[in-house]
Amino acid sequence: MSGLVLVINSGSSSIKYELVDVARECAVASGIVERIGEPQGRLTHAYDGRTSEWNGEVADHTQALTMAYRMFAETGLDLDEAGVAAVGHRLVHGGKVFTQPTLITPEVVETIERLADLAPLHNPANIIGIEVAQEHFPDVPHVGVFDTGFFHTLPPAAAAYAIDADVAERYGVQRYGFHGTSHKYVSERAARLLGRPCEDVDSIVLHLGNGASASAVRGGRAVETSMGLTPLEGLVMGTRSGDIDPGVLLHLGRHAGMDIADIDELLNRRSGLKGLSGVNDFRAVTERREAGDERAALAYDVYVHRLRKYVGAYMAVLGRVDAIAFTAGVGENSASVREDALAGLEGFGIEVDPAANRARGGGERVISTAASKTAVLVVPTDEELAIAKAAWEFV
Repeated sequence: MSGLVLVINSGSSSIKYELVDVARECAVASGIVERIGEPQGRLTHAYDGRTSEWNGEVADHTQALTMAYRMFAETGLDLDEAGVAAVGHRLVHGGKVFTQPTLITPEVVETIERLADLAPLHNPANIIGIEVAQEHFPDVPHVGVFDTGFFHTLPPAAAAYAIDADVAERYGVQRYGFHGTSHKYVSERAARLLGRPCEDVDSIVLHLGNGASASAVRGGRAVETSMGLTPLEGLVMGTRSGDIDPGVLLHLGRHAGMDIADIDELLNRRSGLKGLSGVNDFRAVTERREAGDERAALAYDVYVHRLRKYVGAYMAVLGRVDAIAFTAGVGENSASVREDALAGLEGFGIEVDPAANRARGGGERVISTAASKTAVLVVPTDEELAIAKAAWEFV
C-alpha cells in the first residue's frame, strides 16, 4: 500500500484512530479505545468488513495505543509492513500560535504543553498520543492539525470579548472556536455539492454531536463561530450548558457556596441535555420526549430554540446565505431537529422539503425544496480524512 496516513485522536479517556488511504479518500481500518484508566475498558477495531472487540482494563494511553497497533496485526494488517507515510494528530487548542497544520517537533510539543491551561482535558492527552506514536513511528512525519486553526480568520470584532483589554491580552482571553477541522471540511464539501467554487459560497455549518458548534463561513473563511475561549460557549450540548449569563455563576458562588471546581463540574458535565432531561444521548432524549416526558420535551425545545437563534444571527452576519449544512451525529441523523430548527423561515428563503429530509439513507444530500433560495444540506463530516490530507502535504 502507499499513501497511507495514520490519524490519531487522543482524548482525555479515549483514543480514536483511523488508517486512511489519501489517494482513494477512504478509511482502510479504524477503531476506538474507550474508558482508558477505568476498570473496564473496551477496544473496537474494524478492518476488511469485520469488527473485532476486546474488553478489559486499559491502564493508560500508552497501553491503549500499543493495543491498537497490535490489533492491526492480529486482524491482518501489520502497520510496520503497511507503509505508513505519516501520522496526523488531532490537537484541540493551538491558541494564537498554531493556525495551520504543523510538523511536530520537540519545540512544538513544549508549546502545546504550555497551552494546556486553555484545554486542560484535551491538550495533555493529545501530547501523550504524540509521544507514544512517535515511539512506534520514529521515521515518518508527525503532523498536528488544530481544532482552533480554521477560526484564526475571525475578524477582531468576532474574536474579542468586551472585557478589560489588558486582562484579555495577558491571559489569552478571546474567541478561538473549535471543531474547526469539521467546519472547514463540511463548508468545502457543501460548495462542491452545489457545484460552485468554495470562495463563491457563504454557508452556515451546524456541527451537532455530543459537542455542538455553529459557524458562519464566507468564501471558505470563518467569520464567526459559537464556541469561544473554551468549547463551553454556544449551542446546547450533551453535558455542556452553552451560552449562560455570567451572573449565574456569581449568583451560585455567593448563594449556593459553589467554588470554581463545582461550577466547572456543573457547566461541563451536569448541564446541557443531561442537566435538563437527565440523559445526554440525543436519541434517549428523543425517545423520552415521544413517550411524553416533560423534561425531555423541554430539553429538545431549548436545544432547537438555541439552534434557531444562531442560524438567525449568522444570517445577519453573512448577509447572504447560500447553504446551511447539518453535520455530525445529531445533524446527520435527526430529521426532526433539521426540520424544527428551520421551520417558519420560508420568508427568509429557507424551505426544507419534508420528504427529502426524512428519506432514509446517508451520504451528502440536498433536503431543501427547489424553490428554496438557500440550499439546506446534510454533509457527513470526515475529520479523519481532512487530517490525513493535511498530514500528507508534509510527506
